[in-house]
Amino acid sequence: MLSFRLFMRDLRKYKKSLWVSIAFFAVGILMGVVETERITSLVMPDIETLRNYSEQLSQSAVPELSFFKFIFLNNVIKSLGVIILGALFGILPAVFLLMNGLVLGFLVTTSAQHGANLFDLIVKGLLPHGIIEIPAIIMAAAFGIQFGYYVLKGLGELGARDRSERTIKWREFFNSLIRAAFWTVVLLLIAAVVESTLTFYLVR
Repeated sequence: MLSFRLFMRDLRKYKKSLWVSIAFFAVGILMGVVETERITSLVMPDIETLRNYSEQLSQSAVPELSFFKFIFLNNVIKSLGVIILGALFGILPAVFLLMNGLVLGFLVTTSAQHGANLFDLIVKGLLPHGIIEIPAIIMAAAFGIQFGYYVLKGLGELGARDRSERTIKWREFFNSLIRAAFWTVVLLLIAAVVESTLTFYLVR
């Protein structure tokens, strides 16, 4: 039930939701790049909060372990929440992707404006863990969006006289959600290990 092969099959089955998720994330990045000045007041409080957390974690006895626990738990809670709360018509996953893309685009743009080395920022600071973390987040959101779509579709089919007229196979879909949650956690675990070790040393 939890095999990676079945998880990939699910992604192919719900590929429209996956492309929608990619589109939301890309739009968020574009907004972060184009509207940098306008969104500063929106994203800076969250960035400052993360910066404060980072400083506190850096001063812990074992900073790598502290960073790992913080990164992993933060990403897992948000990603699983996005999958489950996607049932609310897919709104939360869409907002989540837009905001994450927004912050990423904003950070890269403002760093470049302040003379940061973009090669170091992207290749050392983002790529090692981001190549795993970002796809995991996008895939989790895709299942949340699919969940929201099925809820809307299911509401529309409530008036069907015969159960056979209803097209959504909920048991099959919930199995795919369990697989998505499992592999999202696995991928985020790997990403957290990389970010708290390799990325930590590269950007320190």
